[in-house]
Amino acid sequence: MKPRHWKLAAAAGLLVTLGIATALVLRAFNSNLVFFYTPTQVGAGEAPQGRVFRVGGMVEAGSVTRDGVNVSFRVTDTARTMTVTYQGILPDLFKEGKGVVAQGRMVDGRFIAQEVLAKHDENYMPPEAAAAMRAASAARGGRP
Repeated sequence: MKPRHWKLAAAAGLLVTLGIATALVLRAFNSNLVFFYTPTQVGAGEAPQGRVFRVGGMVEAGSVTRDGVNVSFRVTDTARTMTVTYQGILPDLFKEGKGVVAQGRMVDGRFIAQEVLAKHDENYMPPEAAAAMRAASAARGGRP
């Protein structure tokens, strides 16, 4: 082979290797990507079916029911409410009327949480949840 052909073959091999590496990184990134949705967005069908996503808002007062390690509670963004079921021990900061983010998937029309995260102090709420609650309140004309 001539030196020119070696250079072209090496460049082509490098491009193929770089393309494969890029495709693998993007695929791994896409499979680990978890989006946040509000109960209103989930109710409107915007959340993915069969994929893991996060839903957040406030835990509705009086909605927590426990049966051993099985817990069911309702999450609201003040415009819409949805039921979340979880099997496990909830965080110590989990309380009715406080902010929560649950990660899981929709199964037969129910949200089954794999992980429940509670806010860490009085002032914290995930930015997405705070924005969604402000938008929901504005859509209702500012009513709480």
